[in-house]
Amino acid sequence: MSRPVAPSPVTRPGSPEVSSSPRDVTASGTDGDVLVLRALGLGDALTGVAALRGVRRAWPGRRLVLAAPAVVGRWLCDLGVVDAVLPTTAVDSLESVRLDGSGLRPGHVAVNLHGRGPQSHRILAATRPARLVAFASVETGHDGPPWLAEEHEVARWCRLVRGAGGPCDAEDLRLAAPTGPRSAVVLHPGAASAGRRWPVRRWCVLVRRLVETGHQVLLTGSAAEARICAAILAGASAASARITGTRAGAPGARSLAGTLDLPGLADVVGRASLLVCGDTGVAHLATALGTPSVLLFGPVSPAAWGPAVDPHLHTVLWHGDGTGDPHAATVDPALDAITSDELWDAVEAVLTGAPLRA
Repeated sequence: MSRPVAPSPVTRPGSPEVSSSPRDVTASGTDGDVLVLRALGLGDALTGVAALRGVRRAWPGRRLVLAAPAVVGRWLCDLGVVDAVLPTTAVDSLESVRLDGSGLRPGHVAVNLHGRGPQSHRILAATRPARLVAFASVETGHDGPPWLAEEHEVARWCRLVRGAGGPCDAEDLRLAAPTGPRSAVVLHPGAASAGRRWPVRRWCVLVRRLVETGHQVLLTGSAAEARICAAILAGASAASARITGTRAGAPGARSLAGTLDLPGLADVVGRASLLVCGDTGVAHLATALGTPSVLLFGPVSPAAWGPAVDPHLHTVLWHGDGTGDPHAATVDPALDAITSDELWDAVEAVLTGAPLRA
């Protein structure tokens, strides 16, 4: 089992010890930092933005240090959501994580936005904070608000932080979108597990229909997902050739998989006329940036992880009951139940402004 050890916090450009944020200039020398643990992926980070802003309001003037994966944490640092990042991952087990508290100012507050404990509670307690803000945990003897299993992810963490004196709600999820007109339709077919990946052959149908109706299509994904995106483009081209009797490919579609860093991905999603994807981190980018989306849910209920603001911008397709396995090795039956025609009806309704058929 690997044991990642977090180094001292990395800050935004400025002093090597503190962030260049104006908030640090006014901070009292006797105020410790605020350390927040959320060592999770992009979607988790974005659903935690509202709570992070509540943390900022609860302890104004203090440096806000986020323990999170480096790429996501530094992006939030550049956006000014946090002041510094303590690069932290929990690939194998939270028990393998050790946070180094030596880079924190004395008297720091620790906030657990990672989980219900006990592992995450113990990780933060080991940094010896002056105060720990976390949900109640019998195992660690921590007295906090109760964990509510059916609560939406955004509402859950906002409730915890509000109880500590930091007002926040779902409206605080928003990030500034790029300026200028929205253009391409962005498709993100990948997801961390096969259980949340809609079948490739149906993505092919969607690409073909979009190109044939005159839309520019961009496929996004990680470097590991470039092969999936290439297969979708090839399948769409082959289907189009069979229908038209020509060898023409899909000139209106191209893949950006493996070419974008996180700021670049956010820029592409922020400029899109529509995002179509599954239950994955990119869906939360659309929510934060106000990009219209059509989302395909399967094993997980959208009541827990769906868009928390602007319901008029986001169409969610779901035939499940919330009992599926999001880590399954095969596509979830509820996700597989979404047909190509059903998705096309939803996409067409967004692009044309027509009412969505039941």
